[in-house]
Amino acid sequence: MRELVLQQRRLVIPGATEIDGVPIPPDAPAGTPFGPWLAFPRECIDITALNPAPTPDEVFRYFERLPLPQLPTRQQPPGDALAGLPVIFFTDGPTTQAFSLDIRGFTVDIVATAEGFTWHTGDGAHLTTTDPGAPYPDQTVTHDYASGTYAASLTTTWGGTFSVDGSASVDVPGTTTTEGPPVTFTVVEARAVLTNPHD
Repeated sequence: MRELVLQQRRLVIPGATEIDGVPIPPDAPAGTPFGPWLAFPRECIDITALNPAPTPDEVFRYFERLPLPQLPTRQQPPGDALAGLPVIFFTDGPTTQAFSLDIRGFTVDIVATAEGFTWHTGDGAHLTTTDPGAPYPDQTVTHDYASGTYAASLTTTWGGTFSVDGSASVDVPGTTTTEGPPVTFTVVEARAVLTNPHD
C-alpha cells in the first residue's frame, strides 16, 4: 500500500473576478494559479492492479532458464563391460534444487524436482524411468549390449512447484529438460579358452 497526498490551486479564468469567493488578483493572466494550496482528502489507494503477482506462465518462463543440474551417467561395471552381461546405469547427481527469484519485486521460491529420466544407451535404445537408477546390487536400469564401443547419456525432465511471497505452493505449469554429459565405454566379448590342467 502507498499513501499519496494531492494538492491543488485555483487558476485564473478569463472574465471572472473571483472563484469560490476568493478574489482573482487584478491583471493576472488566464491560467495563473492563485490563492492557497488545497489538499484533497487523504486515503489509501490499492496499487495491486498496477503490479499484479507473477502468473504461473510468467514463472514458467523463468523456470525454463534456471541453471538446473546436467545429471551425469554412471555405469557398472566401470570401464569395459562384457557382452551378454547387462550394463547397469544410474546417476548420482542432485534430483532436487531450490531457487529464490525476484520477479518484478515479488519473491518467488521455486523447487525443481527431477521427474523423468531417459537413458540414451548409444546403440539406438532409449530407456525411460521415473527413478534415477541405483548401483549394484539395487540396480533398476540395465541394458544388454553386443560387443563394440558406445556413448551413453541421460536426459532429465524437471517439474516444479513455486510460491509467491510465502503463499501456498502451486505447480509450475510445464516441464523442462537438461542433457547430461555422455560416458563412453567398450563392450568386449569373452572367449572361452581350453587349457590342459596337467600343463
